[in-house]
Amino acid sequence: MSSQPVPTVQLAPELAIEMTQIEKWYGAFQVLHGVDLTVAAGERIVICGPSGSGKSTLIRCINQLEAIQKGSIKVNGTVLDKNAKTVPLDIGMVFQQFNLFPHMTVLENCVLGPVKALKVSKEEATQTAREYLKRVRIPEQADKYPAQLSGGQQQRVAIARALCMRPRIMLFDEPTSALDPEMVKEVLDTMIDLAQDGMTMICVTHEMGFARAVADRVIFMDHGQIVEENSPELFFGNPQHERTKNFLGQIA
Repeated sequence: MSSQPVPTVQLAPELAIEMTQIEKWYGAFQVLHGVDLTVAAGERIVICGPSGSGKSTLIRCINQLEAIQKGSIKVNGTVLDKNAKTVPLDIGMVFQQFNLFPHMTVLENCVLGPVKALKVSKEEATQTAREYLKRVRIPEQADKYPAQLSGGQQQRVAIARALCMRPRIMLFDEPTSALDPEMVKEVLDTMIDLAQDGMTMICVTHEMGFARAVADRVIFMDHGQIVEENSPELFFGNPQHERTKNFLGQIA
């Protein structure tokens, strides 16, 4: 008797982030209107949209830099308490401004978080920091101060500093918007390298070339809502919503 083939079981992808009906107000102004977003582990998401559309607020809610008024957020299977004051340690974030401590060297900036928050030894933290500074291609800058670096170099330090916390998820909030045009490519190249490692990434950016090259999914937001989301090929090649078409026409 011939054996029957064993059916293949398709497992659902592990979810890194689940946001359900997120609502956020600043006083009387509602900035997020019932946003639903799920991100699979290892997925690379680019969020775009006009200024004031709620993009940055949305990702700041993920690591509790902004408190939500309604809805729920689950990160790596853990429901985040909307009243909690601590930032999840498995989420790294890179901001528009570099936010480096000016009185500390590059190496000291990278070592501080793991020593204070993760309670690792200074020796281990230093070794990790040097590895990530090498990864972002500025190991020779370790003993310099932020003011001695270009903007692009400072942003790469900020990326290395976030990676030193060993996050499972990386959030980027318009990481190139404060840079001179000639410095943008070096930061985007660093982010592309990270994306190829399979890290879960959400990036708020207007760099559509980056979105085409890296994103698994592109999300367009307007007036605090997700208007459209699709693969880069379909998002750019065949946008469905009129607001998406207008936005892409303006930045093309």
